[in-house]
Amino acid sequence: MKLLEERILKDGQVFPGNILKVDSFLNHQIDVELLNKMGEEILRLYKDCGVNKILTIEASGIGIACIAAQFFNCPVLFAKKTKTKNIANSVYKTQVRSFTHGVEYDVIVSKDFIGENDKVLIVDDFLAEGNALLGLVDLCNQAGAEIAGCAIAIEKGFQQGRDRVEKKGVRVEALAIIESMTDKQVKFKNQ
Repeated sequence: MKLLEERILKDGQVFPGNILKVDSFLNHQIDVELLNKMGEEILRLYKDCGVNKILTIEASGIGIACIAAQFFNCPVLFAKKTKTKNIANSVYKTQVRSFTHGVEYDVIVSKDFIGENDKVLIVDDFLAEGNALLGLVDLCNQAGAEIAGCAIAIEKGFQQGRDRVEKKGVRVEALAIIESMTDKQVKFKNQ
């Protein structure tokens, strides 16, 4: 998606350890107009897949997932990284290692909100090593839900995330695929 690539080049910052900071428009401060265009593109990619639920993970994927859900006219479910008192014991649970934070989380979703009648589109802001997506795929599998695929805003194509997820038989579509990045340059696939 050219618009997203241009915004990454304009406002993104690369930090050591292959960290791309896009918090001025995507995952801290949010450019809603850009997210609307991203939601339209996600719909274009998955419009014929029968999606009736969008699943993401707390917290950065929630904005993108909510905008995309408007186009699919379906609810958003997000996996929580902490169990709160208002969630019953009836949950699906898996572990996810965060590339950015370098820690492992237990993530949960209530069994009340996902099941075998759901066709789920997984949405997230980044795909690096694939750990978050694999965790969300595991939650869907536990629930018996069908997975339509994964829609990612930004993929670090030089890391193994896509391969790991596709080996599970899950379709992956990214709006911007970074082929390489240094502190001076971000190069996109097919650029």
